[in-house]
Amino acid sequence: METTINAVGFILDQDQTDLINKKLERIKYAEDLIVTCAVKVKEDKKFTFDATVHFKWGAQAHVENDDYDFAACLNKLMDMLDNKIKKEKDKIQK
Repeated sequence: METTINAVGFILDQDQTDLINKKLERIKYAEDLIVTCAVKVKEDKKFTFDATVHFKWGAQAHVENDDYDFAACLNKLMDMLDNKIKKEKDKIQK
């Protein structure tokens, strides 16, 4: 799984990057199913997280979330992304 993290409108500090990488470990169980995972972070009064996952069979999952707190926004995004991946994985197994 190839992971990219981009910041728009600001520069991610090392702690923020480490937190994102740590949270992305939650989806390691689907590493063999995912080709790429792109995370975009935008700051404009609120933090907006945008993640797109491309699966090996051509499907993709896209989730987006915004919040005033960086960590809270990231946690909500990872919950949504985890659910999307599980649904897609269940679909392909049937």
